[in-house]
Parts: sequence; C-alpha cells; structure tokens
Amino acid sequence: MWQRVQTLYLALATALLVSLFWSVAAEVIGPAGELLPVRYTEKLPYLVLLSVSVAGFAAALFSFSRRMLQLRLTAAALVVALGLQGWIAWDYFTADSALVFRYTAVFPLIAVILAVLALRGIYADELMVRSASRLRSAKHKK
Repeated sequence: MWQRVQTLYLALATALLVSLFWSVAAEVIGPAGELLPVRYTEKLPYLVLLSVSVAGFAAALFSFSRRMLQLRLTAAALVVALGLQGWIAWDYFTADSALVFRYTAVFPLIAVILAVLALRGIYADELMVRSASRLRSAKHKK
C-alpha cells in the first residue's frame, strides 16, 4: 500500500484537510481591535464540505486494492474539495475588510493538486495492470 506514490499523495491530502477541523479560517477584527477567530467548524457549509471531502479521501486511501473504486472516490473527493476551495474564495472576495483570512485557506487547493497527482498515479497503475493482463492472455492463447 505505502510503496505507491499515489497513496502518499492521498495521505497528505487527507492530513491537510483533517488539520482544518482544528484550524482557524479567518479572524475578525472586533470593535476594541482584538482578533476573534472564526473556525472552519463554525460555518455549516465549510463543515459539510470538509467532512465529505475528508471521508472521500480517507475511503480512497484505504481502497488501494480496487483501483477503479479508488479512482472514482478520489475524483469525487477532489470535486468536493474544489467546491470547498471555491466557497472559501467566495467568502474571501465578498468579505469586508474586518475579516482577515489565514494561510489555511489554501489547504483545500493543495489537497486538490495532490489529488490530481494521485489520480494520475492510480490511472497509470490501472493501465499497467491492464497491459500486463492483456500480454498474459495473449501468451496463454498460443
């Protein structure tokens, strides 16, 4: 399982998104000038999209023996993580100046990039297995 590079990519993407459950999304400048934290778990859209994408990446991480299922789960989690990043971007561009976003706002984008790399690796493995299977079946027909 761990000898494949796509497993490492999926593990990193999952770890990045899991870290958002305890991270601060943004800080609001209060009336007295203090910074009040806004967590990802406090906003329902963030919480739902984050939970679904983490579940998708975790399921894909542990379905390494079934490559096509892993491919589909990774693609679905990638789309949800992209939606989460889009929602964060929407909040960033429509927020007033009292809201200051943290560096963790780009973690879903990094997870999407890692998921694309994992998809490429999973697909390459599937093509290699099909090719070897085709060669074996051609050898047995002789």
